[in-house]
Order: sequence, then C-alpha cells, then structure tokens
Amino acid sequence: MNKFKSDKLLLFGATGDLSRRMLLPSLCALDAEGLLDPQIEIIGTARSDLDDQGFRNFAREALEQFLAPERRGSLATFLNRLSYQQLDATDIDGFAALAEKVGEPKAGLSIFLSTAPSLFEPTIRGLEQNGLAGDHVRIGLEKPLGVDLESSKVINDAVASAFPEERIYRIDHYLGKETVQNLLALRFANLMFEPLWNAAHINHVQITVAETVGLESRVGYYDDSGALRDMVQNHMLQLLALVAMEPPVSYDATNVRDEKVKVLRSLRKIKVDETVTGQYRAGAISGAAVPGYDEELGKPSKTETFVAIKAHIDNWRWQGVPFYLRTGKRLPKRTTEIVVQFRDVPHSIFSGRGAKTVPNRLVISLQPDENITLSLMAKMPGLDREGFGLRSIPLAISMPDAFAGPQRRIAYERLWLDLIEGDQTLFVRRDEVEAQWEWIDAIRTAWEEQATEPKTYTAGSWGPSSAIALAERDGVTWHE
Repeated sequence: MNKFKSDKLLLFGATGDLSRRMLLPSLCALDAEGLLDPQIEIIGTARSDLDDQGFRNFAREALEQFLAPERRGSLATFLNRLSYQQLDATDIDGFAALAEKVGEPKAGLSIFLSTAPSLFEPTIRGLEQNGLAGDHVRIGLEKPLGVDLESSKVINDAVASAFPEERIYRIDHYLGKETVQNLLALRFANLMFEPLWNAAHINHVQITVAETVGLESRVGYYDDSGALRDMVQNHMLQLLALVAMEPPVSYDATNVRDEKVKVLRSLRKIKVDETVTGQYRAGAISGAAVPGYDEELGKPSKTETFVAIKAHIDNWRWQGVPFYLRTGKRLPKRTTEIVVQFRDVPHSIFSGRGAKTVPNRLVISLQPDENITLSLMAKMPGLDREGFGLRSIPLAISMPDAFAGPQRRIAYERLWLDLIEGDQTLFVRRDEVEAQWEWIDAIRTAWEEQATEPKTYTAGSWGPSSAIALAERDGVTWHE
C-alpha cells in the first residue's frame, strides 16, 4: 500500500454543488484545526471560467454559507492555499496546462473526481498522458460509479488502466460518519454484543434512510436513477454489510473490506413480492404543502422515489433473519437509522405475575442526530400488590459529544485525511461495488419482467401501504 502523504490536492468539479457544500468546507475545517500540512496546496479545476482569485472568492462565499464561523479558523490562510485552472475534461489538450498548474509534488498528489461519471474516462486519459497518474498519485472517485454492473465495469476498467487498485479510493460518504465507524466499535470492542449478534438471538434488522426533500437540484440525475440506485446500491448496502460482516482479523483496509464482500456475495436474489416501490404525490411536510414528483419533474415518470426490500443473507450467522430496507423522498422526517431487534427471552419467569416481557432493541441513529439507544426490561416502581410490573426503558447514549465530538464533523473530513494519508479502510473496493450492482441489477430485471410500476404515496407519509404490509405479514412493525 502506498503510504506517502500527499502535499498537493487536485479537485475536479471544484465549482460544483458538492464542492460548495461539503468538500471545501471539510478542507477548511481541517485546516482550522491544524490537521492539514501547512505546505499543502489545493488546486481546483472545472469548466467555470475563473482565475485563482475568482476561485478564492467562490470558496469564501461557500464557506461563509456552509461552515460555522467557529470552524473556519483563519479564512485568509486557507484561501491562500487555493489556486485554479479552468478545464473542459473532454478536451484532452487542456490537461497540459492543468499539469503545469499542479507542478511536481514533493511527496504525492491526491486527486478527487467530483464530476459526472461520463467524464471519468476522458479525465483518466488526460491525467495519464500528462504525467498526473504516476506512482505518487492517488485518485478518489465520487459516486455514482455507473448505473448498472456493466457501466460500472467500464468506469472501473478506465480507472484501472492508469491506477492500480491500491491507489483508487471509491467514496461512500456514509462510511465517514462517526456513528457508522462506531458500529464496528460497538460490535467488536464489546464482549456483550458479539456472542448475541446472530440468528439465534436476533429476530430481524431494519435499515431506514428517509428524506423529507424532493428533487431539489437533482432533477435530471434522479429521474434516470431512482431510489434503488441512488440510495440502496451504495449507502444502504454498505450499512447492511457493516451490520452483518464477520469479525475481521484486524482493522485495516484489506481485512475489513474482505468481510464486507463476503456479506454482499451472500445476499439472496430478491423475489418480486419482497420489494415495494413508490412515487410521491402532493402532500405536506412539516405543515407546508409540497408538490408531487410528477409536478416537480414536469412530466409523468415511472421512476421510484421510494423502495422497501426484504433482504436475506444466506450464510451461517444470518440464516432466517430478514433485513428490512427502506428509503424514500418526501417522507415525514429526515432520519437514517439501523434497528437491531433481538428475540424475546425463551421463558419469562414473570408471566405468572401478569408481567409481559418486550424483546430488547438496539437503535443506531446516524442522522440527523448521532446516538445509540438500547431498550432494556426493568421493574416498575411499586409494592407489586396487583402484579409484578415490567417496562421497557431506554439506555441512551446521546450526549452531544458522545459520537460527534466537540465539533459536529462533516463526513468528508475523515475521508479527505484518509485519502491524503493513504488509508483505504473507509473506501469501497472494486469487488464490493460490483457485488452491490449485481444484486441491484437482479432486482431491476425482476421489476422489468413483471412490469412493476411504483405505487403512489402522499408526501409526508411513510410510503405506500404495501411497504407496511411487507413487514407486517411477518409480524414486524417498522420503527418510526
């Protein structure tokens, strides 16, 4: 593994929305804490016709809008790190000027591609032909990496033609969240959980990624993608893999990713009756009226904005344990959470006293709040003259700095540092991506064969009623 520490960063798509909201604020916050090398240079490139000062002005406006004042540090110091080279990535001749702007790094160069996947191939070719793909260069790739397995392989082949796998960093920003990393600590640093983390003690697992927003500025991309490709293929399958993986030999890139791939390859092919798709119609979010998907789009569409799936992992640990996944837009609240529902005690000694036990439940919340809650059974206060009272009480770890730290970090902060320093543990390997796409493609093929069309649901609801039925026919209620 290449362990050089980069002293130059090259950001493609530097004037895009992700750069404004996440990438530049993350770098500035790291700089304010002294976590960036004082000598590191940051070069931005995009189609926008800007010079160095124009890009610094762009960055200043973005930081003032998207980064809290107390996290900016010396803004002038950070801005002075920035320079800019205009480039149309489809114009191979333009890369010579970019290479000259970047110059020769003393230690190493990290490149971050925050561009449309269609630009990956010409970008890689331009980099390689102009000396920007050598042994001292790493490359980070922002999703989406294709729209199916075939297109993903084309992108991966293009990148692999210039960069070996140990210098490719495929980004899923969910893996940069503190609570996601804490999931590994919870499982593998606590003796009490791992012996129970299997089919003998867990009834089912739920993973929910709910959004209140609609299309916003992603109209073209989202209608070509849909909820299955946009959320399930990457974020949700990564969360599922972390929940279900076997203990790795050690916490390093190879061992962690080996175990995730085993889970993804163990996913059973989904039956059509194990999925539900939906598309929102006009409704209300937090009391405010919002239009339907077709109204926002301006035309009818068969793209799903909601999907629920009952997944199965065919291995020794998880045989018979369903994993319920759901994600959607225009749902009642913004939340990302993992719910691990344990089985009930095999025999209650309190049933003769009229007391009913409730199975323990572990809820791992990723956003908007980062916390972990474990429900436990406890005795109700009293002298028990009318029976022995039991109740479920939450053991919650939700202090402001328990997971987020004194400062609430942007997930990209961790990923930037790992890219600069050469740690691939929280990045996605090619075989992971392709295992994910293989499973997703099978679902889409089944939908096409059955002519499945999304059912409508009212904005502000939890999706089509059939999504509730998907779980309830197994005696399961979605956690809300």
